Parts: sequence; C-alpha cells; structure tokens
Amino acid sequence: MAKKKKYYVVLKGRVTGIFDNWDDCKAQVENFTGAQYKSFESWDAAKQASRLGYFPAAATQQAAQQAKIAAADFDRVSIAVDAACSGNPGLMEYRGVDNQTGEQIFHAGPFANGTNNIGEFLALVHGLAYLKQRNSDLPIYSDSRNAIGWLHQRKVKTTLPRNAKTEKIWQLIDRALFWLENNRYSNRILKWETEQWGENPADFGRKK
Repeated sequence: MAKKKKYYVVLKGRVTGIFDNWDDCKAQVENFTGAQYKSFESWDAAKQASRLGYFPAAATQQAAQQAKIAAADFDRVSIAVDAACSGNPGLMEYRGVDNQTGEQIFHAGPFANGTNNIGEFLALVHGLAYLKQRNSDLPIYSDSRNAIGWLHQRKVKTTLPRNAKTEKIWQLIDRALFWLENNRYSNRILKWETEQWGENPADFGRKK
C-alpha cells in the first residue's frame, strides 16, 4: 500500500509556508530555534492552518491539558522536562519548565539524527546540572521510564549507531554521562503520570 501523502505547514522557520514533503520542511526547521511546524493529511487542512497562522487543534488540546494539570495532585515546587523528535532518528529537541509558573527555564536543539529517548535522557541531565548550578534540590518530573532508567543506571541503552551523522548526538550523550559520573545530586527524579495528570508541562504541544 502506498504511503499516504502529507503536507507540512511551517509557521516559524527559515522559510514559512506549506511543503509537500518532509525533506523540504526539515530544511526550514532543522537547527532553527523556536521552529513551529506540523503535518496534515490534506491540502485544505494545511492551507487553513497556514492562513490562520496557528494550529487551532493543538491550541484546543493544549488548553484541555493545562486544565487537567491544574487539577492534578503532584509536587508543584518542581520542574518538568520533556523532548520532541520528528522521526526516529530525526530532528530532536528538549526543554525544562518550572511547574509553578509554567516558564521555560532551558531549551536545547533542534539536533539532527536524535531519538526521543535520548532527548528525554539529555533533558534530565540538563535539568540536574541546571539545578545544581543554583544549589537547588527541586525534584524533576519526566514521563519517560527509559530515560529515568538510563539516568539511574548511568548507561544509555540506545540502538542509535555511532557514525559521522550521529556523532554530535553521541558527543552530547558522552558529556551527559561524564557529568553524572562526576557530580552528586539529591534531587528526586519522579515519573510524570500522563494518564492521571495529562501531558507533561514541558510537552512541546505538537506531534508529527
């Protein structure tokens, strides 16, 4: 069966507009800070989103998620981390958010040839380093069991090969593992329970 065609809307990137293939879209958003893009299964839907200048379905979903988070029972004096990846491997980025204010406190990427699990792991280590610099013992929430496991084991169990294309990602992994081997922390690493509380506060609010 032929793969269903998709259309890609770029609202923030080197060039904005509608693209009929992922490679052209990727060229506009890769390594572009704050890139905003989304795929659609029809030209009409893509055209409407491009004309509006925002993604209404995502905005509605995000509002519902925020309402669910507001009613959730979790330690709000904390931070949350999350990652997003377009493809596997693909364009990956991650960030951390203050759970009291909703403010983004750090962001890294996009990086080419990453995976979501790697991004989640890097986000956790970045969060620990960020808090250590501020002498803070705030807990960190992540919705990735794999990343939390890698962190505790100090071992990244990824199948991503190490080659010329992935070397930059592997250098980030090496740096994160080096930090873990040479630093102690008292911060609790907690699992964000998505089914109970809605999306992680650090979620990027877009799904490719």
